[in-house]
Amino acid sequence: MGIVLPTLISVIIVSLISLVGLLSIIVSGKNLKKLLVFFISFSAGSLFGGAFLHLLPEAAQALGFTLQLSSAVLTGIVFFYVLENFIHWRHCHIPTTHDHPHPVGTMSLVGDGLHNLIDGMVIAAAYLISIPAGIATTVAVAIHEIPQEIGDFGVLIHAGYSKGKALFLNFCSALLAIVGALMVLAVGAKSQLFANLLVPFTAGGFIYIAGADLIPELRKEVYPMSKLITQFVFFLAGIAIMLLLTFI
Repeated sequence: MGIVLPTLISVIIVSLISLVGLLSIIVSGKNLKKLLVFFISFSAGSLFGGAFLHLLPEAAQALGFTLQLSSAVLTGIVFFYVLENFIHWRHCHIPTTHDHPHPVGTMSLVGDGLHNLIDGMVIAAAYLISIPAGIATTVAVAIHEIPQEIGDFGVLIHAGYSKGKALFLNFCSALLAIVGALMVLAVGAKSQLFANLLVPFTAGGFIYIAGADLIPELRKEVYPMSKLITQFVFFLAGIAIMLLLTFI
């Protein structure tokens, strides 16, 4: 029972990050875009750091550096690749009209809900391994969620929801992280192997998100050298945070 409370606190904190959509109301679009670039850099560094400095060493200690561990990492990469393509699967060139509506808001909520469910599962699995691994995973997930939730909020506004309703639905979707955590705590208490395999699976997911989503996002525009250096500093800062957490 010792890990239940910190796990629930972690997933509640991560869920509350969905309210960061308020930033898009308070901060102007131009300034928000500037901030997001640095959040994304920091997020990429923290995800790589979480995967390579916490999750993989913990998994190797539990499973040994075996084919089982490598397969779990690859399964995580493949799963997140498939999940991402499923979420973005419906692409239509016909403009939205009364007769041809695009359910982009519903799709966003479903995709984000599944994403949050998985977030809760991986945080709980990390806590089943160790408290430091759980904290590191929570930090990596939380940092990644900031730009993610701002983007999701923007999609819901674009889909026609009011700001209040978009914020409420985004928060409800985020609460699925608690459901995911409780599921893993229930199963993990009976099967340590399940928790051990979910950790390298999560590492694979972190590597995919950082390498396939966040890094390419930073390369979409040509930035001046000063901004590129700042991005790199934020990227290293994300890794440094994960390194510091290894001493907990």
